[in-house]
Amino acid sequence: MSAVRVVLAGGGTAGHTSPLIATARALQDLADADITCVGTPRGLETRVIPEAGLDLELIPPVPLPRRLTPELLAVPGRLVRAVQEAGAILRTHDAQVAVGFGGYVSLPVYLAARQAKVPLVLHEGNAVPGLANRIAARFTPYVATTFPDTRLPHAVHLGLPVRAGIATLDRAARRSAARAVFGLPADGTVLLVSGGSQGARSINTATSGAADRLLAAGISVLHVLGPANLTDETVARTDAATGAGYVPVGYVDEMADAYAAADLMLGRSGAGTVMETAMTGLPTIFVPLPHGNGEQARNASFLVEAGAGLLVADADLTADRVVTEVTALAQHPDRLDRMAADCRRLAPADASGALARLVLDAANRRH
Repeated sequence: MSAVRVVLAGGGTAGHTSPLIATARALQDLADADITCVGTPRGLETRVIPEAGLDLELIPPVPLPRRLTPELLAVPGRLVRAVQEAGAILRTHDAQVAVGFGGYVSLPVYLAARQAKVPLVLHEGNAVPGLANRIAARFTPYVATTFPDTRLPHAVHLGLPVRAGIATLDRAARRSAARAVFGLPADGTVLLVSGGSQGARSINTATSGAADRLLAAGISVLHVLGPANLTDETVARTDAATGAGYVPVGYVDEMADAYAAADLMLGRSGAGTVMETAMTGLPTIFVPLPHGNGEQARNASFLVEAGAGLLVADADLTADRVVTEVTALAQHPDRLDRMAADCRRLAPADASGALARLVLDAANRRH
C-alpha cells in the first residue's frame, strides 16, 4: 500500500509550528505518511521543522499590512506568486491532502489546494480566528478548532495538537524528578512563572517584586524570564526560615518538567500555554497580552468561566496582586485539586491523533 502524501503548511511562530509538528508525528504513528511541510524563509520553521526530521519547502512570505499603506498595493502580486509556488509543491509531491495551521504561510497553500482540487484541512489555534482560516473555512468541510466557541464555518472542536510528552504527562509521577532538575525544594508549593519564550516585562516585574514575600510564605518560584532578561543580578536564593527557593532561568527546553514541578502557574494566555496547562491539569493565573484583538483573553475564557483558571488584566498585575492571588490559592490545596481536575476535563488530550485521523479521512475521500 502506497504512502499517504500530505502537505502541512504553517510557520512564523511556535503557535503554528508546534501543532504542525505534533500532527506530523501523529500521522506517522497512524499511517505510512509521506509528509512535506511548507513555510517561508522568515519564520522559526526554518530551524524547528528540519530539527524535527521533517522535509521543508519554502514559499515567499505574503504578510498582510494591518493598515492602509503603500505596502498593501504589493500584496496581490506577491500572493499570486506565492500561490503559484505552493501549487508547484502540491503537484511535485502529488499531494492527496493539504493541511494548514493559519497565518500568512498558509493562505497561499489554501488557495493553491482549492485550485488543484486537493482536499484541505485547516486547524485554528486561537479562540479568535485569523484571516487566512476565516477565508479558507468557507471552502472546505474539514475545519478543526482548539477552543469550543471559535466561530468558523464547519468547525469541529478537537483541541490543540501538542507533542506526546505534554499530552500524556503525569505531573504527580514526575514531580520529584522535575523539581530536582531545577534545584527546587522537594516539598512545598511551587509557582511557575513564564511570559513566553521571550519573557514578558509586566509579569517579570511583578514577580520580582513579589518574590521575597512569596518565599516567606513558603512558596517557591520557578521564574522563566526570557533569555534576554536573565542578568548577573538575577540570582537564585533560598528563604532561610521557610526553605522556599527562587530559581530564575532564561528558557526551559522541556516544559513538561516545568509543568510537573509546579502546583500553579502565572503566565500569558496564548493558545499553547492555555491548552498545555489545561490538559496537564496545572491551574493558572492568566495575564492576557494587552494588545491585538483580545484573542488571549478569549483563549482563557472557557477555563476562567468554569472556575478552572483565573484572569488578571495586564494593567492590574502588581507585585501585591501576585502575592494576594498566589497565596490565596496556595492556602487551599483542595481548590487547586478541583481546578486541576476541571482543567483536564475541559481540554481534549488527544487532539493530535484526532486531527491526524481527520486528515487521513480527507485524503481517503479524495482517493
